[in-house]
Amino acid sequence: MLKVSNLTQHFPISGGILGRTVAHLRAVDGVSFEVGPGETLGLVGESGCGKTTLGKSVIRLYDPTSGSISFEGKDITRLSQSALRPLRKSFQMVFQDPAESLNQRLAVGQLLEEPFVIHDMGTPTQRREWVRELLGKVGLPATAADRYPFEFSGGQRQRIGLARAIALRPKLIVLDEPVSALDVSVQSQILNLLMDLQQELGLSYLFISHDLSVIRHICDRIAVMYLGKIVETGPTARVYERPTHPYTRALLSAIPQLPGAPKRPRILIEGDIPSPIDPPPGCAFGQRTRCVNHEASKTCDLALSQIATGHSVAACPCALKAASGS
Repeated sequence: MLKVSNLTQHFPISGGILGRTVAHLRAVDGVSFEVGPGETLGLVGESGCGKTTLGKSVIRLYDPTSGSISFEGKDITRLSQSALRPLRKSFQMVFQDPAESLNQRLAVGQLLEEPFVIHDMGTPTQRREWVRELLGKVGLPATAADRYPFEFSGGQRQRIGLARAIALRPKLIVLDEPVSALDVSVQSQILNLLMDLQQELGLSYLFISHDLSVIRHICDRIAVMYLGKIVETGPTARVYERPTHPYTRALLSAIPQLPGAPKRPRILIEGDIPSPIDPPPGCAFGQRTRCVNHEASKTCDLALSQIATGHSVAACPCALKAASGS
């Protein structure tokens, strides 16, 4: 469905009187992954690691600096906006804050009808009927079409965002922290709705989140991202049971545990996150934690290396030697 190869997204930083480019912020730095039909890939990492930027680059809200993006075998990396327009029916995005992503001046019916208008689909009567069907799919009454987004709760607004995303029957949806701003009880409702819609419509998801409990519940595979790079990826169950990269192990140790469950040792990450403007040579996580193997990582190829079927980790001494106890 989706294949991303060595994708980079660098943003120029200007300075001086003439406003010349003096540096680049390396938000995404050589990322590769695939998402299959009907699959959910979870993208996890702490704030600022480049998850949202990667999601926006994948669906071409940003023009990638380099690398390639292939959707259903078609390279969309350098397509013009006019050439992308018919393809946008097939991939959509749900944003973290529906209060910001929904136009508060338009009624819900207008918001949901807009994709059909843009793509010149159906008559006004057909569009209104499609809007009612969309509202029903996400668990909202037909009367919601006449109300405005600010009249709804956060969970209901996210349902409206989902309805808009599935309006054109896409094949891939990028979900950017879709439940992080919601109460826990509402989170479960939205997650169940996402899984129901996936089964009904055959959707593929790229699910971006920092909540590892949510990722474990909904994702088939996960990719762990640190400072613009993917450092570990694999089937969800295996990565949770046998995390290899020290950053992955630290993230998993932070998951809250139920009373009575076996206690896991809490791994505290030392040091500060390196700057994405001037990342250190070698393993950025090893440099942050002053790993004894960091110096050796400066001369290594840090590309992902497969350690088991479907499970890959950055081929870095900071990760592989630490995992083996060296």
